[in-house]
Amino acid sequence: MYNCGLTVYDYGHIGNFRAFVFADLLRRWLEFKGYRVKQVMNFTDVGHLTIDETLHQAGEDKIELAAKKQRKRPEEIAEFYIKAFLEDSKALNLLEPWKRPRATQHIQEMINLIKKLLKRGYAYIAKSGSVYFEVKKFKQYGKLSGNPIEQLMAGARIEPNPEKKSPYDFALWICDPKHLMQWDAPWGRGYPGWHIECSAMAIKYLGETIDIHTGGEDNIFPHHECEIAQSEAATGKPFARFWLHVRHLLVNGRKMSKSLGNFIILRDLLKQGWDPRAVRLLLESAHYRDQLNFTLSALKQAERNLEKLDNLWTQLKQAKGKPNPKLRKNARKYWKDFCRAMDDDLNTPKALSVIFRLLSDTNRELQAGKVSRGDAKLILNLLEKFGWVFGLEFREKEWLGLKEAPPWLRKLLERRENLRKQRKFEEADRIRSELRKKGIEIEDTKEGPRWRKSSS
Repeated sequence: MYNCGLTVYDYGHIGNFRAFVFADLLRRWLEFKGYRVKQVMNFTDVGHLTIDETLHQAGEDKIELAAKKQRKRPEEIAEFYIKAFLEDSKALNLLEPWKRPRATQHIQEMINLIKKLLKRGYAYIAKSGSVYFEVKKFKQYGKLSGNPIEQLMAGARIEPNPEKKSPYDFALWICDPKHLMQWDAPWGRGYPGWHIECSAMAIKYLGETIDIHTGGEDNIFPHHECEIAQSEAATGKPFARFWLHVRHLLVNGRKMSKSLGNFIILRDLLKQGWDPRAVRLLLESAHYRDQLNFTLSALKQAERNLEKLDNLWTQLKQAKGKPNPKLRKNARKYWKDFCRAMDDDLNTPKALSVIFRLLSDTNRELQAGKVSRGDAKLILNLLEKFGWVFGLEFREKEWLGLKEAPPWLRKLLERRENLRKQRKFEEADRIRSELRKKGIEIEDTKEGPRWRKSSS
């Protein structure tokens, strides 16, 4: 499995991480089903141009642009943001890929691939020494995106580049003496185009035909379309058997944009104190082929849902009720329904609905004292499987007694306990509601009330 990774000129935003969390979820489910997955996720640290949407009117290299702005070397920019990305990935509990290749460490592989394309007549060298892929030579161009060359020529206006045979040809190698990063090549000193990088790295580590290729829907055209063209033109074999693309993420109903002020960097959310598990849960809550609307209220709800799951986890650890054959029977159905949902093109909303059905049903049985230690162990095992697939770890919550409560809280808890003993339950419930608003949960036990802070 090859996943298009981050272009390391800035911190990863939540749109980036939706695609990376999806790739991780896919890998987890495949491994859970018994597959051995070789996952390769690259770092683009050269060659990703600022304008790619129309099939290559080339703007500035994103890494070089960041280096100029920050008055640093491109290598320093890349190292800084790679380190930040790895920290963010760890916070979101992303499994470490088998390989994390960097474009700048695979220049020779790119040069070798370009040599093959030149030899087979799919590429040509311009006067400057730049090398272009001749799109019209690859008859299947457009088979992934639905953008065949005839349609592009009919519908788009691109300023002609005198170096190119056609304005739709894309760069494999760019000779530009002003560029900060340069490598020697047989046709001239320069740097690689963005598309050739992923083809070279995917083929090196996974072979000429790979099983799965993922990315965001913005990668479909031109990036993945160009990857297919150059890879299959060079090898004569299908490049990828399956393509999985994640839809755009919206923020407050609008496309994420710095100009709109709704551009969200993952680490900013984490600095604000949001639980990274809640971020991950929200990113997984919509089907990958549907748009996801990211809002702070939705993130808050994700935290509440995790709070409920943590509470269930805690209560199951302490369960000492009667055996419940019905619960054991239902456990098998929960697992069957979960697997059916995940096997259906990773239908995460349906899979999550199974988890929350389990939550609701088990809470009801716990309140009735109908969950034995054996039953609890079975449900805990089920929750652990669900959590692993979704990359979530549930936590046993620590309840505190009256001794650990600050004076103001101790007074309220003691007053509430006295009201309960006097059977003045309405007044006692008002205190519970008041404390809930302050973020305090209460649990009544035979030994007296216990409390803890909640995220709701």
